[in-house]
Amino acid sequence: MQKTQKNTQTIITTVKNSTISAYDRGLNYGDGFFTTAKVVNGQVEHWSHHKARLIECAARLGFPLVDIAELEAHIAKSIAEHTLCVLKIVITRGEGGRGYGLPQTCNVTVLLSVLEYPQNYSRLVNEGISLNISPIKLAAQPLLAGLKTLNRLEQVLIKKALQTQPCDDVLVLDYNNNVIEASAANIIAIKQNKLFTPSLNECGIKGVYLQSLCDKLAVDFKCVSIADLLEADAVFICNSLMGVVPINRLEQRSFDIVHSQLLLNKLLAKEAKC
Repeated sequence: MQKTQKNTQTIITTVKNSTISAYDRGLNYGDGFFTTAKVVNGQVEHWSHHKARLIECAARLGFPLVDIAELEAHIAKSIAEHTLCVLKIVITRGEGGRGYGLPQTCNVTVLLSVLEYPQNYSRLVNEGISLNISPIKLAAQPLLAGLKTLNRLEQVLIKKALQTQPCDDVLVLDYNNNVIEASAANIIAIKQNKLFTPSLNECGIKGVYLQSLCDKLAVDFKCVSIADLLEADAVFICNSLMGVVPINRLEQRSFDIVHSQLLLNKLLAKEAKC
C-alpha cells in the first residue's frame, strides 16, 4: 500500500492488501463520491470531465478542495504501463465526527484502483443491448441529483432484479414513471434528427460520456416517457467505459442498430462541419 499525506488529503493507491479505517465516513455513511474512467495507452479518456465531476461533487457536498495536482501525479504513476484498463477514484470525507455530524477537521481520503477492462464491452457495442423496464424505481433527491455519490443501494437493487430479467440491461424510471437512465449508463435517443436525453434534475447521474457528447452535439434534456423512447428512431445507452452503445430491443420494440449508428454518425458529421 502506497500512502501519502498532505494537509487534509490522503491518497491510497489500492493493492491486494490495502486497508481503510473502519471509522471512515465513506464506509459508514456513504459520505463520498467517485468516478470511473477508461484508460487507453496510459491516458485517462475524458479526464477534464472526470476532474470537473470530482470538483463539483466536492463543492456540492461541502468537501474541502481536492488537490488535483497531487491526484494527477498519483494517477499518472498508477496507469503509466497500462494499455487498457479501468481507473476508479473514490473520495471520502475520512474519519471523524459524532454520528452523522461532520468532523471539525476533515481529512479527505482518496482511493485509486486500477481494474481490468470488462471483456464483454466490445461485444455489446457491436451487437447492441436489449432493455427491459426495471421494477426498481429511483427516488427524487434534487440535492444529490446528477452526482455520483457513494450512496448506490438503489443501483444494487436494480442489478439484483436484473438477474431475473431476460435482457442485457434495464431502463430505470422514477416514481412519476419518467425515464431516468439505465442501470449504470445514461439514455440518449434520436427523433427526427434531434438528440434528446432524460432530465436529471430530481435524480440520476449525469455521466461523463454524456457531458462529452454535449460538447459535440446539441442534446435536449427533457422529461422523457417510455412512449417517447418506443417512438424514437434510435436509442442508445452511454457511459465513460463503453462509449455509446445502440439498443437493439426495448421491451417489445426492436431497433436496427446499423441504422441507429448511421443516424448518430450523421449528426456527428454534420456538427463537425459547422
